[in-house]
Amino acid sequence: MDLKPTKPLSGFIELLPTQQRCFDECANRMLGVLRKSGFNQLDLPAIERAEVLTDKDNWDEIETQMFLFQKGDTKMGLRYDGTVGLSRYVAGHLNDLVFPFRASQFSKRYRGERAQRGRYREFYQMDMDIMGVNSLSVNYDAEIISVIQRTLNSVSEFIGDNYVRVGSRPFWDALFDYLEMTDGQKKDVFVLIDKKDKMGDDDFAEGLRDTLGDAQKENEIKSVFTNGYSGFLNKSDKLDLAISELTKFMETLTAFGVKNAEIDLAITRGLAYYTGLVFEFKLSQYPELGTAAGGGRYADLAGKFSKTKIIGVGAAIGFSRIFVALMEAGRVDLSRFDNPIDAAVLVMGQENVGYAVSVLNAFRDAEIASVAYLDADKKFKNQIEYSDKINAKFSVIIGESEVENQVVAIKNMQTGEQQELTVADAIKMLKVA
Repeated sequence: MDLKPTKPLSGFIELLPTQQRCFDECANRMLGVLRKSGFNQLDLPAIERAEVLTDKDNWDEIETQMFLFQKGDTKMGLRYDGTVGLSRYVAGHLNDLVFPFRASQFSKRYRGERAQRGRYREFYQMDMDIMGVNSLSVNYDAEIISVIQRTLNSVSEFIGDNYVRVGSRPFWDALFDYLEMTDGQKKDVFVLIDKKDKMGDDDFAEGLRDTLGDAQKENEIKSVFTNGYSGFLNKSDKLDLAISELTKFMETLTAFGVKNAEIDLAITRGLAYYTGLVFEFKLSQYPELGTAAGGGRYADLAGKFSKTKIIGVGAAIGFSRIFVALMEAGRVDLSRFDNPIDAAVLVMGQENVGYAVSVLNAFRDAEIASVAYLDADKKFKNQIEYSDKINAKFSVIIGESEVENQVVAIKNMQTGEQQELTVADAIKMLKVA
Protein backbone atom coordinates (compact mmCIF):
# COMPACT_ATOMS: atom_id res chain seq x y z
CA MET A 1 0.00 0.00 0.00
CA ASP A 2 1.30 3.45 -0.93
CA LEU A 3 1.89 5.67 2.09
CA LYS A 4 -0.14 8.88 2.30
CA PRO A 5 1.62 12.28 2.44
CA THR A 6 2.51 13.55 5.92
CA LYS A 7 2.90 17.22 5.06
CA PRO A 8 -0.14 19.46 5.56
CA LEU A 9 -1.70 21.28 2.63
CA SER A 10 0.09 24.39 1.46
CA GLY A 11 -0.84 27.38 3.59
CA PHE A 12 -1.86 25.33 6.64
CA ILE A 13 0.24 25.56 9.80
CA GLU A 14 1.54 22.81 12.07
CA LEU A 15 3.74 23.69 15.03
CA LEU A 16 6.08 21.49 17.03
CA PRO A 17 5.20 21.13 20.75
CA THR A 18 7.74 23.70 21.94
CA GLN A 19 6.53 26.21 19.35
CA GLN A 20 2.92 25.51 20.29
CA ARG A 21 3.64 26.17 23.97
CA CYS A 22 5.12 29.56 23.07
CA PHE A 23 2.18 30.28 20.76
CA ASP A 24 -0.32 29.41 23.54
CA GLU A 25 1.54 31.43 26.17
CA CYS A 26 1.45 34.55 23.98
CA ALA A 27 -2.24 34.04 23.19
CA ASN A 28 -3.12 33.61 26.86
CA ARG A 29 -1.27 36.79 27.84
CA MET A 30 -2.94 38.84 25.13
CA LEU A 31 -6.40 37.44 25.81
CA GLY A 32 -5.86 38.22 29.49
CA VAL A 33 -5.37 41.89 28.58
CA LEU A 34 -8.65 41.86 26.63
CA ARG A 35 -10.54 40.24 29.52
CA LYS A 36 -9.20 42.82 31.98
CA SER A 37 -10.25 45.54 29.54
CA GLY A 38 -13.88 44.35 29.65
CA PHE A 39 -14.07 42.65 26.26
CA ASN A 40 -16.51 39.77 25.95
CA GLN A 41 -14.77 36.86 24.25
CA LEU A 42 -17.00 35.33 21.58
CA ASP A 43 -16.65 31.94 19.92
CA LEU A 44 -18.71 32.27 16.74
CA PRO A 45 -19.32 29.54 14.14
CA ALA A 46 -16.52 28.80 11.68
CA ILE A 47 -19.12 28.11 8.98
CA GLU A 48 -21.61 30.72 7.78
CA ARG A 49 -24.23 30.76 5.05
CA ALA A 50 -22.72 31.92 1.76
CA GLU A 51 -25.26 34.74 1.58
CA VAL A 52 -23.95 36.00 4.92
CA LEU A 53 -20.32 35.91 3.78
CA THR A 54 -20.90 37.67 0.47
CA ASP A 55 -23.46 39.71 -1.42
CA LYS A 56 -22.38 38.22 -4.73
CA ASP A 57 -24.37 35.49 -6.46
CA ASN A 58 -21.59 34.42 -8.81
CA TRP A 59 -19.47 31.98 -6.86
CA ASP A 60 -16.84 31.85 -9.60
CA GLU A 61 -15.80 35.42 -8.77
CA ILE A 62 -15.19 34.76 -5.08
CA GLU A 63 -14.15 31.13 -4.82
CA THR A 64 -10.47 32.13 -4.96
CA GLN A 65 -10.95 34.19 -1.79
CA MET A 66 -13.15 31.85 0.24
CA PHE A 67 -13.61 28.17 0.95
CA LEU A 68 -17.17 27.56 -0.25
CA PHE A 69 -19.17 24.34 -0.37
CA GLN A 70 -22.73 23.10 -0.53
CA LYS A 71 -24.70 20.64 1.60
CA GLY A 72 -28.09 19.84 0.15
CA ASP A 73 -29.61 23.14 -0.93
CA THR A 74 -27.56 25.22 1.51
CA LYS A 75 -24.49 27.08 0.28
CA MET A 76 -21.92 27.65 3.01
CA GLY A 77 -18.41 28.93 3.52
CA LEU A 78 -15.63 29.08 6.09
CA ARG A 79 -15.21 32.46 7.79
CA TYR A 80 -12.48 34.59 6.25
CA ASP A 81 -12.52 37.34 8.90
CA GLY A 82 -14.19 38.13 12.20
CA THR A 83 -16.33 41.07 11.13
CA VAL A 84 -19.01 39.28 9.12
CA GLY A 85 -19.88 36.82 11.87
CA LEU A 86 -19.81 39.59 14.46
CA SER A 87 -22.17 41.70 12.34
CA ARG A 88 -24.67 38.85 12.14
CA TYR A 89 -24.29 38.11 15.85
CA VAL A 90 -24.86 41.69 16.99
CA ALA A 91 -27.85 42.16 14.69
CA GLY A 92 -29.39 38.93 15.97
CA HIS A 93 -28.90 39.79 19.65
CA LEU A 94 -29.64 43.53 19.73
CA ASN A 95 -32.04 43.12 22.63
CA ASP A 96 -29.67 40.87 24.57
CA LEU A 97 -26.57 43.05 24.53
CA VAL A 98 -25.63 46.17 26.48
CA PHE A 99 -24.17 48.98 24.38
CA PRO A 100 -21.47 50.14 24.04
CA PHE A 101 -20.69 46.46 23.54
CA ARG A 102 -17.11 45.21 23.67
CA ALA A 103 -16.37 41.99 21.80
CA SER A 104 -13.17 40.04 21.23
CA GLN A 105 -12.50 36.98 19.10
CA PHE A 106 -9.52 34.66 18.82
CA SER A 107 -10.16 32.03 16.22
CA LYS A 108 -9.01 30.44 12.99
CA ARG A 109 -9.84 32.14 9.71
CA TYR A 110 -9.73 30.65 6.23
CA ARG A 111 -8.82 32.29 2.94
CA GLY A 112 -8.51 30.56 -0.39
CA GLU A 113 -5.81 32.87 -1.72
CA ARG A 114 -2.43 31.66 -2.91
CA ALA A 115 -0.28 30.67 0.05
CA GLN A 116 3.02 32.53 0.48
CA ARG A 117 5.42 33.41 3.27
CA GLY A 118 3.51 35.24 6.00
CA ARG A 119 0.15 34.65 4.30
CA TYR A 120 -1.68 31.44 5.15
CA ARG A 121 -4.90 29.75 4.14
CA GLU A 122 -5.68 28.86 7.75
CA PHE A 123 -4.55 31.24 10.46
CA TYR A 124 -5.39 32.66 13.87
CA GLN A 125 -6.47 36.27 14.15
CA MET A 126 -7.28 38.27 17.28
CA ASP A 127 -10.09 40.80 16.92
CA MET A 128 -11.53 43.45 19.21
CA ASP A 129 -14.49 45.73 18.55
CA ILE A 130 -16.50 48.35 20.44
CA MET A 131 -20.00 49.02 19.09
CA GLY A 132 -22.70 51.54 19.80
CA VAL A 133 -26.27 52.06 18.59
CA ASN A 134 -26.66 55.16 16.36
CA SER A 135 -23.62 56.88 17.87
CA LEU A 136 -20.21 56.10 19.35
CA SER A 137 -17.72 58.60 20.78
CA VAL A 138 -14.35 58.79 19.06
CA ASN A 139 -12.91 58.28 22.55
CA TYR A 140 -13.55 54.57 22.01
CA ASP A 141 -11.23 54.64 18.99
CA ALA A 142 -8.50 55.81 21.35
CA GLU A 143 -9.39 53.07 23.80
CA ILE A 144 -9.07 50.40 21.10
CA ILE A 145 -5.60 51.66 20.21
CA SER A 146 -4.65 51.68 23.88
CA VAL A 147 -5.84 48.10 24.34
CA ILE A 148 -3.99 46.90 21.22
CA GLN A 149 -0.78 48.41 22.53
CA ARG A 150 -1.32 46.73 25.90
CA THR A 151 -1.84 43.34 24.23
CA LEU A 152 1.32 43.75 22.12
CA ASN A 153 3.27 45.00 25.15
CA SER A 154 2.25 41.88 27.09
CA VAL A 155 4.41 39.82 24.70
CA SER A 156 7.13 42.39 24.08
CA GLU A 157 9.83 39.96 25.24
CA PHE A 158 9.05 37.96 22.09
CA ILE A 159 8.20 40.66 19.55
CA GLY A 160 9.94 43.78 20.87
CA ASP A 161 8.53 47.31 20.89
CA ASN A 162 5.68 48.61 18.76
CA TYR A 163 4.50 51.92 17.37
CA VAL A 164 1.21 53.16 15.92
CA ARG A 165 0.39 55.43 12.99
CA VAL A 166 -2.99 57.17 12.75
CA GLY A 167 -4.73 58.28 9.57
CA SER A 168 -7.99 60.09 8.90
CA ARG A 169 -10.50 59.21 6.21
CA PRO A 170 -12.61 62.30 7.10
CA PHE A 171 -9.60 64.56 6.41
CA TRP A 172 -9.17 63.16 2.91
CA ASP A 173 -12.92 63.31 2.24
CA ALA A 174 -12.89 66.97 3.26
CA LEU A 175 -9.80 67.75 1.20
CA PHE A 176 -11.18 66.01 -1.89
CA ASP A 177 -14.41 68.00 -1.57
CA TYR A 178 -12.43 71.21 -1.13
CA LEU A 179 -10.48 70.39 -4.33
CA GLU A 180 -13.78 69.64 -6.11
CA MET A 181 -12.68 66.19 -7.26
CA THR A 182 -15.09 63.82 -8.98
CA ASP A 183 -16.17 60.55 -7.32
CA GLY A 184 -13.98 58.63 -9.75
CA GLN A 185 -10.97 60.78 -8.97
CA LYS A 186 -11.54 60.39 -5.23
CA LYS A 187 -11.57 56.62 -5.52
CA ASP A 188 -8.46 56.51 -7.70
CA VAL A 189 -6.49 58.91 -5.48
CA PHE A 190 -7.43 56.91 -2.38
CA VAL A 191 -5.93 53.85 -4.04
CA LEU A 192 -2.77 55.81 -4.85
CA ILE A 193 -2.44 57.03 -1.27
CA ASP A 194 -2.95 53.50 0.04
CA LYS A 195 -0.07 52.29 -2.17
CA LYS A 196 2.14 55.35 -1.74
CA ASP A 197 4.82 53.72 0.44
CA LYS A 198 5.28 50.88 -2.04
CA MET A 199 5.18 53.13 -5.11
CA GLY A 200 7.76 55.73 -4.20
CA ASP A 201 7.40 59.49 -4.59
CA ASP A 202 7.97 59.67 -8.33
CA ASP A 203 5.40 57.01 -9.24
CA PHE A 204 2.95 58.51 -6.77
CA ALA A 205 3.31 61.95 -8.36
CA GLU A 206 2.88 60.45 -11.83
CA GLY A 207 -0.27 58.65 -10.67
CA LEU A 208 -1.72 61.89 -9.32
CA ARG A 209 -0.87 63.66 -12.55
CA ASP A 210 -2.59 61.02 -14.68
CA THR A 211 -5.65 60.93 -12.41
CA LEU A 212 -6.21 64.63 -11.76
CA GLY A 213 -4.74 66.40 -14.79
CA ASP A 214 -4.39 69.48 -12.61
CA ALA A 215 -0.99 70.58 -11.26
CA GLN A 216 -2.48 72.67 -8.45
CA LYS A 217 -4.58 69.82 -7.10
CA GLU A 218 -1.63 67.45 -7.43
CA ASN A 219 0.59 69.83 -5.43
CA GLU A 220 -2.07 70.32 -2.74
CA ILE A 221 -2.26 66.57 -2.16
CA LYS A 222 1.53 66.11 -2.19
CA SER A 223 1.88 68.96 0.32
CA VAL A 224 0.02 66.87 2.90
CA PHE A 225 2.97 64.48 2.99
CA THR A 226 5.64 67.18 3.05
CA ASN A 227 4.09 69.90 5.24
CA GLY A 228 1.36 68.10 7.16
CA TYR A 229 -2.28 69.07 7.39
CA SER A 230 -2.02 72.37 9.29
CA GLY A 231 -1.82 74.36 6.05
CA PHE A 232 -5.43 73.40 5.29
CA LEU A 233 -6.90 75.12 8.34
CA ASN A 234 -9.55 77.72 7.55
CA LYS A 235 -10.00 76.33 4.03
CA SER A 236 -13.42 74.83 4.71
CA ASP A 237 -15.63 73.97 7.68
CA LYS A 238 -15.35 70.28 6.83
CA LEU A 239 -11.55 70.42 6.78
CA ASP A 240 -11.46 72.37 10.07
CA LEU A 241 -13.68 69.74 11.70
CA ALA A 242 -11.53 66.83 10.46
CA ILE A 243 -8.29 68.52 11.55
CA SER A 244 -9.73 69.39 14.95
CA GLU A 245 -10.92 65.80 15.45
CA LEU A 246 -7.51 64.40 14.59
CA THR A 247 -5.64 66.87 16.84
CA LYS A 248 -7.89 66.18 19.83
CA PHE A 249 -7.69 62.46 19.17
CA MET A 250 -3.90 62.46 19.50
CA GLU A 251 -4.29 64.28 22.83
CA THR A 252 -6.70 61.57 23.98
CA LEU A 253 -4.19 58.89 22.99
CA THR A 254 -1.66 60.62 25.22
CA ALA A 255 -4.16 60.57 28.09
CA PHE A 256 -4.56 56.81 27.57
CA GLY A 257 -0.79 56.43 27.90
CA VAL A 258 -0.26 55.30 24.30
CA LYS A 259 3.41 55.48 23.37
CA ASN A 260 5.02 55.99 19.96
CA ALA A 261 1.88 57.33 18.25
CA GLU A 262 2.10 59.64 15.26
CA ILE A 263 -0.16 60.95 12.52
CA ASP A 264 0.44 59.34 9.14
CA LEU A 265 -2.11 60.40 6.55
CA ALA A 266 -0.78 57.84 4.08
CA ILE A 267 -2.71 55.23 6.08
CA THR A 268 -6.16 54.74 4.60
CA ARG A 269 -7.00 50.99 5.00
CA GLY A 270 -10.10 49.20 3.66
CA LEU A 271 -11.23 51.78 1.11
CA ALA A 272 -14.78 50.41 0.91
CA TYR A 273 -15.04 49.67 4.63
CA TYR A 274 -13.63 52.25 7.03
CA THR A 275 -15.22 55.67 7.28
CA GLY A 276 -13.40 57.44 10.14
CA LEU A 277 -10.02 57.38 11.82
CA VAL A 278 -7.79 54.44 10.87
CA PHE A 279 -4.59 53.11 12.41
CA GLU A 280 -1.82 50.57 11.98
CA PHE A 281 0.70 49.06 14.40
CA LYS A 282 4.21 48.05 13.36
CA LEU A 283 6.90 46.14 15.24
CA SER A 284 10.03 48.27 15.65
CA GLN A 285 12.46 45.33 15.49
CA TYR A 286 10.70 43.51 12.65
CA PRO A 287 9.73 46.02 9.93
CA GLU A 288 9.74 43.20 7.37
CA LEU A 289 6.53 41.84 8.91
CA GLY A 290 4.61 44.93 7.81
CA THR A 291 1.41 45.70 9.70
CA ALA A 292 1.10 43.74 12.94
CA ALA A 293 -2.34 45.11 13.80
CA GLY A 294 -4.74 47.57 12.26
CA GLY A 295 -8.27 48.82 12.20
CA GLY A 296 -10.51 51.84 12.33
CA ARG A 297 -14.04 53.14 12.54
CA TYR A 298 -16.92 51.87 10.42
CA ALA A 299 -20.22 53.70 10.00
CA ASP A 300 -22.60 50.76 9.90
CA LEU A 301 -21.48 47.35 11.11
CA ALA A 302 -24.69 45.37 10.70
CA GLY A 303 -26.40 47.26 7.88
CA LYS A 304 -27.19 44.18 5.82
CA PHE A 305 -28.68 42.35 8.82
CA SER A 306 -30.65 45.03 10.66
CA LYS A 307 -32.29 48.41 10.17
CA THR A 308 -30.75 49.53 13.47
CA LYS A 309 -27.57 51.47 12.82
CA ILE A 310 -24.59 49.96 14.63
CA ILE A 311 -21.49 52.16 14.62
CA GLY A 312 -18.23 50.63 15.69
CA VAL A 313 -14.49 50.76 15.90
CA GLY A 314 -12.60 47.54 15.44
CA ALA A 315 -9.13 46.12 14.99
CA ALA A 316 -7.41 42.86 14.25
CA ILE A 317 -4.01 41.51 15.26
CA GLY A 318 -2.37 39.17 12.76
CA PHE A 319 -1.52 36.61 15.43
CA SER A 320 -0.37 33.68 13.30
CA ARG A 321 1.39 35.94 10.82
CA ILE A 322 3.49 37.52 13.59
CA PHE A 323 4.38 34.57 15.77
CA VAL A 324 4.68 31.81 13.19
CA ALA A 325 6.88 34.00 10.98
CA LEU A 326 9.17 34.88 13.89
CA MET A 327 9.42 31.28 15.08
CA GLU A 328 10.09 29.95 11.59
CA ALA A 329 12.84 32.54 11.21
CA GLY A 330 14.38 31.53 14.55
CA ARG A 331 13.79 35.01 15.97
CA VAL A 332 12.02 33.76 19.14
CA ASP A 333 13.96 32.12 21.99
CA LEU A 334 11.99 28.93 22.65
CA SER A 335 14.34 27.49 25.28
CA ARG A 336 12.08 28.45 28.17
CA PHE A 337 9.35 26.26 26.67
CA ASP A 338 11.53 23.16 26.34
CA ASN A 339 10.70 21.53 29.68
CA PRO A 340 7.07 21.94 30.73
CA ILE A 341 7.17 18.68 32.73
CA ASP A 342 8.26 18.93 36.38
CA ALA A 343 8.27 15.21 37.16
CA ALA A 344 8.48 12.02 35.10
CA VAL A 345 7.32 9.07 37.20
CA LEU A 346 9.28 5.95 36.20
CA VAL A 347 7.92 2.54 37.23
CA MET A 348 10.29 -0.39 37.74
CA GLY A 349 8.00 -3.41 37.37
CA GLN A 350 4.31 -4.04 36.74
CA GLU A 351 3.70 -4.87 40.43
CA ASN A 352 4.60 -1.28 41.34
CA VAL A 353 2.18 0.45 38.95
CA GLY A 354 -0.56 0.90 41.58
CA TYR A 355 1.69 2.86 43.95
CA ALA A 356 3.23 4.80 41.08
CA VAL A 357 -0.22 5.91 39.89
CA SER A 358 -1.13 7.07 43.40
CA VAL A 359 2.05 9.18 43.43
CA LEU A 360 1.20 10.54 39.98
CA ASN A 361 -2.30 11.51 41.16
CA ALA A 362 -0.89 13.21 44.27
CA PHE A 363 1.47 15.28 42.10
CA ARG A 364 -1.30 16.28 39.72
CA ASP A 365 -3.65 17.15 42.61
CA ALA A 366 -0.88 19.49 43.82
CA GLU A 367 -0.78 21.05 40.32
CA ILE A 368 2.67 19.69 39.54
CA ALA A 369 3.07 18.99 35.83
CA SER A 370 3.66 15.23 35.74
CA VAL A 371 3.74 12.29 33.37
CA ALA A 372 4.25 8.58 34.01
CA TYR A 373 6.15 6.04 31.94
CA LEU A 374 3.74 3.13 32.28
CA ASP A 375 5.62 0.58 30.19
CA ALA A 376 6.73 -0.87 33.52
CA ASP A 377 8.48 -3.85 31.97
CA LYS A 378 10.99 -1.60 30.16
CA LYS A 379 14.54 -1.31 31.48
CA PHE A 380 15.57 1.63 33.64
CA LYS A 381 17.85 2.83 30.81
CA ASN A 382 14.87 3.18 28.47
CA GLN A 383 12.79 4.98 31.05
CA ILE A 384 15.44 7.49 32.12
CA GLU A 385 16.16 8.25 28.44
CA TYR A 386 12.46 9.06 28.00
CA SER A 387 12.59 11.45 30.96
CA ASP A 388 15.64 13.12 29.45
CA LYS A 389 14.08 13.42 25.99
CA ILE A 390 10.96 15.18 27.29
CA ASN A 391 13.19 17.54 29.30
CA ALA A 392 11.59 16.62 32.62
CA LYS A 393 13.16 18.55 35.48
CA PHE A 394 13.05 15.54 37.80
CA SER A 395 12.72 11.79 37.45
CA VAL A 396 10.67 10.13 40.19
CA ILE A 397 11.78 6.51 40.38
CA ILE A 398 9.55 3.86 41.94
CA GLY A 399 10.68 0.30 42.47
CA GLU A 400 10.15 -2.45 45.01
CA SER A 401 12.07 -0.65 47.78
CA GLU A 402 10.16 2.64 47.31
CA VAL A 403 6.81 0.84 47.48
CA GLU A 404 7.83 -1.06 50.59
CA ASN A 405 8.97 2.11 52.39
CA GLN A 406 6.21 4.34 50.91
CA VAL A 407 8.73 6.83 49.55
CA VAL A 408 10.01 7.96 46.15
CA ALA A 409 13.50 8.35 44.73
CA ILE A 410 13.89 11.74 43.04
CA LYS A 411 16.68 12.50 40.58
CA ASN A 412 17.49 16.04 39.50
CA MET A 413 17.98 15.70 35.75
CA GLN A 414 20.28 18.74 35.61
CA THR A 415 22.66 17.95 38.46
CA GLY A 416 22.25 14.18 38.66
CA GLU A 417 21.66 14.46 42.41
CA GLN A 418 19.27 11.82 43.78
CA GLN A 419 17.47 11.64 47.13
CA GLU A 420 14.75 9.65 48.85
CA LEU A 421 11.68 11.52 50.10
CA THR A 422 8.15 10.92 51.28
CA VAL A 423 5.48 11.83 48.76
CA ALA A 424 4.50 14.89 50.84
CA ASP A 425 8.11 16.12 51.00
CA ALA A 426 8.57 15.41 47.29
CA ILE A 427 5.57 17.61 46.55
CA LYS A 428 7.01 20.43 48.67
CA MET A 429 10.33 20.20 46.85
CA LEU A 430 8.80 20.08 43.38
CA LYS A 431 6.59 23.10 44.02
CA VAL A 432 9.58 25.32 44.82
CA ALA A 433 12.04 23.79 42.35
